[in-house]
Amino acid sequence: MHPVYRFDKSMETLKRAMKVIPAGIYGHLGPVEGAHIPIDAFPKYCSRADGAYFWDLDGNRFIDYMCAYGPIILGYHDPDVDEAAARQRALADCTTAPSDIMVDFAELMVDTVASADWAFFAKNGNDVTSLAVLTARAYTHRKKIVFFNGYYHGVSPWAQKLGYSGILEEEVANNIYVGWNDLEGLERVFQENKGQIAGVIAQPYMHGNLADNQMPAPGFWQRVRKLCTDNSTVLIVDDVRAGFRLDMAGSDHYFGFEADLICFCKAIANGYNVSCLCGKDFLKTAVSGINYTGSYWMSAVPFAAGIACIQKLKRIDAPKLLNAKGQQLKAGLIAAAAKHDLDLRVTGAPSLFYLRLADDPSFMLHQRWIAECVKRGVFFTSHHNHFINAALSDADIAETLEIADEAFAAL
Repeated sequence: MHPVYRFDKSMETLKRAMKVIPAGIYGHLGPVEGAHIPIDAFPKYCSRADGAYFWDLDGNRFIDYMCAYGPIILGYHDPDVDEAAARQRALADCTTAPSDIMVDFAELMVDTVASADWAFFAKNGNDVTSLAVLTARAYTHRKKIVFFNGYYHGVSPWAQKLGYSGILEEEVANNIYVGWNDLEGLERVFQENKGQIAGVIAQPYMHGNLADNQMPAPGFWQRVRKLCTDNSTVLIVDDVRAGFRLDMAGSDHYFGFEADLICFCKAIANGYNVSCLCGKDFLKTAVSGINYTGSYWMSAVPFAAGIACIQKLKRIDAPKLLNAKGQQLKAGLIAAAAKHDLDLRVTGAPSLFYLRLADDPSFMLHQRWIAECVKRGVFFTSHHNHFINAALSDADIAETLEIADEAFAAL
């Protein structure tokens, strides 16, 4: 049996943080947005990380299936990535003129991503999804953007929904929503808004929160591609989460079509802060004319880390490796649940899997099981995709399955 952890130091630190930081920990990493249920069953702060693990302030070790919510694809402190970053840091990082390593990284992205003719670097996924929408509007001189229900494309006002705190009606007035895999609905939207749609933005498959993930129906993406082409509409793929987990050439390549713009962030540099928008040559002039940059967007150290990360992902055939590990974990988790007469749904790509106990539609049973796993050293979260990283070993997976079984028994 695995010991049940306590989180006393985490909770003490959270009390301190609440006095000086909004919500103590803001955003999806914190307790306010429902990621930690119950709050006292989850660690709040990390003391160190290595490989497939992180340790909290109380010294508890966790097998990490959130991987910093996606950026850690090779494992924490990957030696090849960290060495490349250290070499570049000794030369220069944030400088008045950008390092030429920026060009090296752009060439690598164009060589790697099947639909890419150019690369534009920023820091966060939100930076590049926002730039993609700006580019589509600049190129087409149109306003409207089509979204698929269940989407998440960042935190900018255009990407949020009416009724969210601080969001104005005019900020989302040109957003159009259709159901995932609803080709008839999409065709109707194009007919009703002829000559008005600047872009269609979508994840490569529906990997939203609070619902089982859904793959594209056969022929879905090919039809979406044709609709966009026929209507001179820019097709944007948000590959921020899934990028390099399905296919090193991009998730559009995996599903057999080409995006006009494709957004990368999480797995691009194994935790170093860089994101990238790649696009087709016909959009280069449009994106060049947009006033869009940031103080640290041309920092050289993340570029060096990104080069080392992508090169290593290619060497180890990361999509194949991560999928195999994910399949092994998926089969074991489903079997462990069945042993306790529970129906665990594991959906989405095995390298980017979503968990849901289907025995209770209120999610309460699922949240209790997740909490019991976390208290024993497996860091899952209740309502988000999970991530496989290359440092995860067979022994880690075996330990995860032991803890999952104990957590099911604890219910």
